[in-house]
Parts: sequence; structure tokens; C-alpha cells
Amino acid sequence: MQVLKADLARFATIPDYPFAENWIDIDLGEGFSGRMHYIDEGPKDAPPVLLFHGEPSWSFLYRKMIPVLVEAGFRCLAPDLIGFGKSDKPDDIAFYSYDRHVDWLKQWREGAVPQTAALFCQDWGGLLGLRMVGEEPDKFSCVTASNTFLPTGGSPSPAFLAWREFAKSSPEFMIGELLQRATATDRTAEEVAAYDAPFPDEPSKAGARAFPALVPVEDGMDGIAQNIAAWKGLAAYDRPFLTLFGADDPVTGGLGATLADRIKGAEGMPHEILETCGHFCQEDRPVELARGVIDTAKKAGFL
Repeated sequence: MQVLKADLARFATIPDYPFAENWIDIDLGEGFSGRMHYIDEGPKDAPPVLLFHGEPSWSFLYRKMIPVLVEAGFRCLAPDLIGFGKSDKPDDIAFYSYDRHVDWLKQWREGAVPQTAALFCQDWGGLLGLRMVGEEPDKFSCVTASNTFLPTGGSPSPAFLAWREFAKSSPEFMIGELLQRATATDRTAEEVAAYDAPFPDEPSKAGARAFPALVPVEDGMDGIAQNIAAWKGLAAYDRPFLTLFGADDPVTGGLGATLADRIKGAEGMPHEILETCGHFCQEDRPVELARGVIDTAKKAGFL
């Protein structure tokens, strides 16, 4: 296996992404190491908010939310998961696992921002972030979640099964076009190219192809036992927990109420289903999402 480095020249003309690069070394396991890239914007002594992206995006997804959050008084930290964005990319699909992604993200957290923080998470950012909240609830002041869940087996929807098969076997796995199809508003050609930038060839897409098959949506899959254990802490989490889900997401759009109904801190919160909002809600409704994060942090006394 090789650990691929991003060609940073491919990111030189990315629109609306003026953020400085930050890097941290990660122990990937089995003797491999890699660098994780992350955004770190705002005063270093400001209350931190963690912005976790999912599949198959990267921190570019948060370019519209970060200025709003920084202006409100946050320090914004948005990592590129291993296999995504500017971060290093193991080229073996089999090397990726749910537990490894959790471990890699926890290493980043301990190195970059170990103190208590607010969290915004979407898609796989929630599968990782919500497990982390469940396992270490005291490290999170409040949570805003969008188009995500913490699954523990069951029966996957036909829409998810189709997506999982497409990611596994489609010869044309064009990342930018996937983002385009999963938003309710149109992306520009430059934005589509920005989502393609981390993935110049097939080996660089190993992490993106691996993710859908790692979601523990069927009984017996890896990650179910860990998520069941994490749900004990997540269900008891009594700090403010807000859900803002996109109405136009056919896979996770209906899970907002299901998620909120199980978490103590979600009681009485102004949960909302956002209209004209697809799976990648950060593209469609960034200001509304940022306001939700701000209001939730204020309710928590964190901002």
C-alpha cells in the first residue's frame, strides 16, 4: 500500500477558500503514517467549534459557514479526513475502517484542539462525531447535526443500497458531479472542480469508495457494537443538541426527528427541516446552519 500526498497545485485556484493550511501527523496503523490537513480560523483563544465533513467532500464544504461563525466569535476548526481533501490518502480500500477513521480523528482532536468544543457534523462527520460525543460527552459543549445518524444495524433503504453499490462498482466515480447531484441548488463549474481537486486518479479515491460500505446499517457489520455502546452516552447527553436537516435528501432527510427523539439535550430545541436543502446542506443553507450553531452555543453558555 502507498500513502498518497495531495498535489497542492490542484488547489491553487479554488474559489472562496482563502484559509491557511494547518497540518498534523497521524499514526495510521500497521506502520504507516500520514498528514491530516485542517482549517483553523479565528482567534486561538475563542470558543472552538469543530466542523466535520462527510462523504465524499472535504473542508471546502464549510467555506460559506466559517466566515459567519468567526464573525460571531468562534474559532473554527475543519479537518480533512484521511483520504479526503488535502490530507494524505492510503490507496488501499481495504485499509479503511470505521474504527480507524474514529481513531484518526481523535488523534487530530487531541493534537489540535483537546479542550471542550462545540460540534457541527453532517453525513460521515456525524457517524464519527456523534460516536465521539457518546464516548466522551464532557468534551462537547453542544452539538448541531445535519443529515446524519449513528446507525446500529437494521435494514438499509433502497436509496442507500443503490449509493453503496455505485460507490463500489461505478467506473465513473466523479466526486464533483456527486456533490452537484446531492444539492438542491446549482454548483458552479469552479465549485464542482474544487470537489474534484483532491481526487486526480482512481487510487486517490480509495477512501471515498470505501466509506459507503463501512456504514453499519445491516446486522453483523463492524461498528455496530461500538455504536450501541456510544448511544448510551449520546442518549444521555443533556447539553443543547439541535438538528437541522435538508428536506430534499432522500437518504437521511427523514432521520432528524428520529435522532432528536433519542437524545436528552434535544428536548425543546428548535429543530427544523430546511426547505430547498439537499444532502450537502452546507452548500444550500449555510447561513441558516451557522445561525443554528451560534444560537445553540449561546443556549449552552459557550458563546
